[in-house]
Amino acid sequence: MKAITLYDVALLAGVSYQTVSRVINDAEHVSARTREKVQKAMAELHYVPNRGAQQLAGKRTRTLGLMATDLALHAPSQIVSAVKSRAVEKGASVLISMVENAWQCQAALQELLAQRVEALLVNVPLDDAHAEQLQALASPVPILFLDVSPGAQVHSLVFSAEQGAALGAEHLLSLGHQRIALLCGPESSVSARARLAGWQETLAQAGLEPVAVVKGDWSAASGYEKGHQILSGAVQPDAILVANDQMALGVMRACAEKGIAIPGQISIVGFDDTADSAWFTPPLTTIRQAFREAGEQSVEWLLAPVSAGELWQKQLPVTLITRHSSARHIPRQADREDLARQLRALALLAEQLAQE
Repeated sequence: MKAITLYDVALLAGVSYQTVSRVINDAEHVSARTREKVQKAMAELHYVPNRGAQQLAGKRTRTLGLMATDLALHAPSQIVSAVKSRAVEKGASVLISMVENAWQCQAALQELLAQRVEALLVNVPLDDAHAEQLQALASPVPILFLDVSPGAQVHSLVFSAEQGAALGAEHLLSLGHQRIALLCGPESSVSARARLAGWQETLAQAGLEPVAVVKGDWSAASGYEKGHQILSGAVQPDAILVANDQMALGVMRACAEKGIAIPGQISIVGFDDTADSAWFTPPLTTIRQAFREAGEQSVEWLLAPVSAGELWQKQLPVTLITRHSSARHIPRQADREDLARQLRALALLAEQLAQE
């Protein structure tokens, strides 16, 4: 089969070879009507531009580079999906480089830059110094970070982890829960550390300390294992704050195996509001992060002209989504008996004081 060329597209569209080239390279000074004719001809002929040739010619390819961690996890995969969808709408493509840890980012960065990407998006947990180093290495190519602290001197689009943590903890406190365990994400994650700090601060303001603090790795299997660990501790929690929905799913399985009713005996609050959390048994109370919005806004920024020297940083809000995995705390029989003993002791003490 004969390969379709620019000349074929130009002939069908009734324009010059140079006009087709300008349309493909998104050049200015092409009328909307002409651009539409060329794009229609390309679609009819199933013509695919030769990106490699464009790169060799040093032309812009409307290609974005994306560094991401494990796409088996719901949050990164939802962001990547949104990025690709919005990029296609904008006439751009996305090259994805998977990394397992922060130390692989520099090699991934060099690989993407070698392919002449127009801008870069990094959805990998990075400390401030590492993110700032990558931004310097990428210059003058714009680079945006999704998992860094607000204090990092880099372009960033992040969710307010502290706000989300406070919403989850305050929700449980408002329901009367006092013995609250924390299942955190990995220490390497900036957002995991921020969620833990937010939980601890909110509980401290209420005069409480968590009955257990355990770290998982974001997976449901990790939540299952750590859930059993929490539930087998010396103090039985009446609620658990979990750093993401997938680990919360594992915790709920552990509760089911131990015969602990949710929410009758324990309340569970997740974080993320992934697509499946509304279908857990019971449906999961969680903190919603608008991943699609984050992906779409990232693409808008990456494809827009960036003013040199101006640091662009934005925090997206989060929302508490209340479902059936959390409910008002009902004291157990042991709690009531302990309270009764305390009341009897106080009554006895008051009687003794009255006799003196």
